Amino acid sequence: MNMAVCIAVIAKENYPLYIRSVPSQNELKFHYTVHTSLDVVEEKISAVGKSLGDQRELYLGLLYPTEDYRVYGYVTNSKVKFVIVVDSSNTSLRDNEIRSMFRKLHNSFTDVMCNPFHNPGDPIQSKWVFACEICLELVDDYN
Repeated sequence: MNMAVCIAVIAKENYPLYIRSVPSQNELKFHYTVHTSLDVVEEKISAVGKSLGDQRELYLGLLYPTEDYRVYGYVTNSKVKFVIVVDSSNTSLRDNEIRSMFRKLHNSFTDVMCNPFHNPGDPIQSKWVFACEICLELVDDYN
């Protein structure tokens, strides 16, 4: 049973830096799903900004469920957004596992941004490092 079926990194200005989906034939569908989730991310960010709660909470939780998938969100301090789409049929998935996936994704994103040959704001092209270490690991880790 697959768990993470799509992982996306979205820039502060809401354009995709990286999108990877499994299986790849559904990539256009997941581009649409990630794009539609950005409205919910913006709503949650503005709601957190208005509340008196902890401003440092990066995990946004469940953005919205669909019939086949559940979409989770995370935002960095620099307003880069991470979106993970999960198969709805996996009912054993815990919130702390999703948080762990986002932490791993954030750590790898930080590693990519620290690369002196990467220009911040450019799409992530280091597919070997980013895809192999993160996306494939996250998809396979919880299967």
